[in-house]
Amino acid sequence: MRRHLIIGRYGRSDRGQVDVGEGEFVTNLDLVGNGRVLNWGIGSAISDLAHIKVYPSEIGVDLLVLAAHVHAADTRVSRSSESQDGWTREIRLAVPVSDPDTWNETAPILVRLMNFLTGDRWTLVFRSRPHEFSAVTRRCPASPAYDDLALFSGGLDSLIAAIDTLELGRTPLFVSHAGEGATSGAQYTVFSALKEHYQGRAFNRLRLWMMFPKGLIPGSANEDTTRSRSFLFFALGVFAGSGLNGPIVLKVPENGVIAVNVPLDPLRLGALSTRTTHPFYIARWNEALAILRQNVCIQNPYWDKTKGEMVNGCTNRVLLRRLTPSSLSCSSPVKGRWQGIGTQHCGYCVPCLIRRAALLTGLRPESDPTTYTVDDLTGRVFSTSRSEGVDIRSFQLAIERLRSRPELASILIHKPGPLADEDPSRQAVLADVYRRGLGEVSTLLSGVRTKS
Repeated sequence: MRRHLIIGRYGRSDRGQVDVGEGEFVTNLDLVGNGRVLNWGIGSAISDLAHIKVYPSEIGVDLLVLAAHVHAADTRVSRSSESQDGWTREIRLAVPVSDPDTWNETAPILVRLMNFLTGDRWTLVFRSRPHEFSAVTRRCPASPAYDDLALFSGGLDSLIAAIDTLELGRTPLFVSHAGEGATSGAQYTVFSALKEHYQGRAFNRLRLWMMFPKGLIPGSANEDTTRSRSFLFFALGVFAGSGLNGPIVLKVPENGVIAVNVPLDPLRLGALSTRTTHPFYIARWNEALAILRQNVCIQNPYWDKTKGEMVNGCTNRVLLRRLTPSSLSCSSPVKGRWQGIGTQHCGYCVPCLIRRAALLTGLRPESDPTTYTVDDLTGRVFSTSRSEGVDIRSFQLAIERLRSRPELASILIHKPGPLADEDPSRQAVLADVYRRGLGEVSTLLSGVRTKS
């Protein structure tokens, strides 16, 4: 087990001293490439926004730089080789920023949300950028071209949100992070189809490619859990939003069932229970943004809807059904490559089952147009000792538990994390969303058989 310190450096001239704790393993993260352009896609993101006359604030740039540190640590510090318990890592980040005093005031909130998100122990230290990098973005008036801002993942929920926004006649700036080929391909295909359908509309997309080389942390094994990805995604959205006329809402489209993400069984409280859009996490982001005095706040407009209700309520269901096969929900869409199968939905992971249930109920009487590797869920018995049966059985157990004791919903929604920011009426709505969401999956799994 090693404790890690990652120090961001604005080029060779950045010799700012950072005290190293006893036993800390130090990695320097070079933030500047050739021509004083910021590395890791940050400079390209600044340039791409400038092309559409959007100029982020210095704090917005700082936030994306912080996210680069977080993403580097999360994807390159191995849980298996660097932690005592096989999961919890100890990571300290020393981040050069434009206004250290303001950032240090925000640090306790950021640490709290990061610990909640990834299950690690984070520490943040902020220091001044070198003088020659005191300003890294242009100071220009905010762009009036965009009146909406939304994350665009390439998944079904983000597709529905995009259609709903465009059908209202708004001009959104969509924000995407492309970390691997399948996700990036889905984002490109869906966005291109939207541009073709809504011809003449001036909406646009900011796309960030950020990936760190293997071996960035010497001696660490590889890491692929990427629990912090939504920190990067949110940071990119706020970075873009800081250059728009505010106040503006960064929309994070996620159905309420996945947002709260009640564990299907006790084993999912740790590694298998993500918190990427949990209400507690979003509330801490907004708390931090208020201290940073940014003109952006974050909201999930679908927090009170199941995925099926999102599908059914989409303002252009004909277009949604046509584009649904291009959207990507699967947790591992390339797992079939060893069978000679291309990128596609497996049909049996948790996201696939929720998607199938939503399209089954939400598109009626139309059918689900998605291709699934396991298309027929009733044609055979699924073994719980194989990956194809594990999540199906977990859903069956969760459905049966709630069917026998419906009142448990109001208790179970608190298991993934605190809901103290939600008043009792909103908590009641979340419990009911959870009930209805499991009801959708129950309809899908009617007649599906599993065995130990």
